[in-house]
Amino acid sequence: MITREDVEFYKENGYLLVKGVFNQQEVEEMRQAVEEIIIRAAEAKADRNDQWRGDFLPPEELKKLVLKGFHDVHYHDAAFMRAVIHPNMAAVLQQIIGPNVQLHHSKMLVKPPENGAAFPMHQDHPYFPHEKHTMLAASVHLDYADEENGCLRVIPGSHRTGSIPHVGQHYLNHKEYPVKEGTPCVAEAGDVLFFNYLTIHGSESNRSSRTRRNVLFQYRDPSDFPTENTHFDWGMGLMVTGKNPHFTKVKPEYKIL
Repeated sequence: MITREDVEFYKENGYLLVKGVFNQQEVEEMRQAVEEIIIRAAEAKADRNDQWRGDFLPPEELKKLVLKGFHDVHYHDAAFMRAVIHPNMAAVLQQIIGPNVQLHHSKMLVKPPENGAAFPMHQDHPYFPHEKHTMLAASVHLDYADEENGCLRVIPGSHRTGSIPHVGQHYLNHKEYPVKEGTPCVAEAGDVLFFNYLTIHGSESNRSSRTRRNVLFQYRDPSDFPTENTHFDWGMGLMVTGKNPHFTKVKPEYKIL
């Protein structure tokens, strides 16, 4: 799926857009799965608006914005389990993380037309810090994403700075890191944007008449251990490629209550 030059680009810039990882049929299966999850959530009275909260936008504007976000999507529909371990995904992950790769968690993010919520600039590191910083996000695009409907924006090379102090619920000061200054990552359905969890990223609101649906998979090297016991998900530790060399650390230490 990628070349040695692509790997070097990822190491230097902290992100890499890979074209055509999923075909049209696979994309359609995931689109349908996303829509059905939203319906089932509403029927179970578990629907919610997961828009970001904070002072990066005026309160009256925040009230109008909507974001549909649910974690552990590979437990809700098998289409996502197939996507997590897809051979094309594994081929990329083996080159930019290493021979051994495991899943940390999965989630879906849906920005509805005209009022899809913005994401302020941030790093993912504060949510689940790790020792070696191999953690990355693979953002699977289920729709064409451009600046109009709130495509992801990144600051190339920002991962080399290391962890940066965040404000509020883990986002960066919007006056120092405005979203519009990020490099837009325009992508087509089936493309996947891989970015390190230290890479500063965000997105503007969806101002278009088009939905922007993404599914996000977080991956890491199994030898990269968390520095805080936080953000545990059932499915954390699933081996995607290679092996786990740590027999006694194949899953987090949690208790069933």
